[in-house]
Amino acid sequence: MENYRKSSHTVYDIKYHIVWITKYRKPILRADIAQRVRDLIREICRSSDVEIIKGHVSRDHVHIFVSVPPHLSVSQLVKSIKGKTSRKMMMEFKTLSRAFWGRHIWARGILCCQFGQCNG
Repeated sequence: MENYRKSSHTVYDIKYHIVWITKYRKPILRADIAQRVRDLIREICRSSDVEIIKGHVSRDHVHIFVSVPPHLSVSQLVKSIKGKTSRKMMMEFKTLSRAFWGRHIWARGILCCQFGQCNG
């Protein structure tokens, strides 16, 4: 039971490994941009009660291993992370507007694997 998280009426252990890539697989996640993406993801997860167990920002993709409360679906979480980070990054780093026409720095889709077990 030590690995389970608790809320007012729920005990849970729901973990996902989520991966997404930059649009056109462009290697733009370096230095200040990578650090800002990392900070934004942490902020968004904290506000949604999502615990980041492990994460990594590579030049063209992001990996996060997270523990998610049962009321939050993977699609809601990813929509929030990708949408908010894309919008803020495009506003803060004008070089991204030239590299990505449109409003998105992330490609469509994700890879998601669920981990966990329940021992009654």
